[in-house]
Amino acid sequence: MPAECPFGLVAVVVCDSVGCGGAPDAADFGDEGANTFGHVVEQGRIVLPNLAALGAESIPGVPALGDAASDVLRGANGRMLSRSPAKDTMVGHWELMGVVADRAFPTYPQGFPSDVVAEFERRIGTTTIGNKPASGTDILDELGEEHLRTGAPIIYTSGDSVLQIAAHVDQFDLPGLYAMSEQARDLMSGAHGVGRVIARPFRGGQAGAFERLSEGRRDYALPPVRPTVLDHLVNAGVATHGIGKINDIFAGRGLVSYEKTSGNRDGIEATCRALASRNAPFVLTNLVDFDSLYGHRNNVTGYAGALQEFDAALPRLIAQLPPDGLLLITADHGNDPTWTGTDHTREAVPIIAVGPRVRPCDLGSRVSFADLAATVADIFATNGSVQGSSFLTEITVPV
Repeated sequence: MPAECPFGLVAVVVCDSVGCGGAPDAADFGDEGANTFGHVVEQGRIVLPNLAALGAESIPGVPALGDAASDVLRGANGRMLSRSPAKDTMVGHWELMGVVADRAFPTYPQGFPSDVVAEFERRIGTTTIGNKPASGTDILDELGEEHLRTGAPIIYTSGDSVLQIAAHVDQFDLPGLYAMSEQARDLMSGAHGVGRVIARPFRGGQAGAFERLSEGRRDYALPPVRPTVLDHLVNAGVATHGIGKINDIFAGRGLVSYEKTSGNRDGIEATCRALASRNAPFVLTNLVDFDSLYGHRNNVTGYAGALQEFDAALPRLIAQLPPDGLLLITADHGNDPTWTGTDHTREAVPIIAVGPRVRPCDLGSRVSFADLAATVADIFATNGSVQGSSFLTEITVPV
């Protein structure tokens, strides 16, 4: 990294789906007026004193957050817009890491074509049930008992480009579920190249009592279409560490090490450990509960509680930063639980930079999520190119 660069450790925490509204193309996605952050705070009637202290209220779309905590560093704040032609987890993370997707991946609002399903069933040697868009919890309540009776795995999709396979742990062990998912990943290529195939193990004995097992979930993603800043960091000899579903999202590329987690709390603890150890100069965390447990289930109360829990953890996260540490807080899309349906919403995302050497400033409205990647590339002086414009000089304290 450049001798004058004040940062030697960077942690990016992606609060999955915590968008802040205001995307200029939201109407093209049927999402004009959606604002995950704003609507959850207002309808949940919550205060977030640590985010207020960081200066998050200055971000367009973020409402009043209550009295600011007095002992938290103020950060640099702004928002970022997406240039990718989709609003899903994978393309959002790709763009955050410097790759703007060239096209939207296929979606299946009527379910998967009959010939695709027939070929999948031939490959796995059993029939399937489902084959429609559905909430992950609703589909289990509807078909979980039939699955237990017949042994037929449940396949379904959503508004995202995904094929999801749900199987009870008493019917299929994890290797069996993963083997089916690998067959699906191989099948879903070319014109049917969905962004992700997701293995969804669950347990329980009856409708209303089924429980998805997040620790056994596995995503089979298409690899990024071009090298990300993660790839460039590794090529430059910078150790990278992924936390949560990061390894799955990037198909294992660009990570020296990774740790899977069971949810937000586990992800926050893992991030604190990674910052304290300094084993990897670059840490990338996904906190999935905002999206999977609350956004997709239209659960405003749960979403609000998750925001409060994250806010309460911020002083501890910041305290783990060394003198040359930088924490970047952002999101990958929206998922407004007050909005129609249960799918992601097209929104701008917050960008908050905090650390002992960060200059508090207004980062404005960035034209691409990839500005974050360009900033990381700037910090570590990588040779490979990424899309986006760095904001390093804006957050750097003058010397």
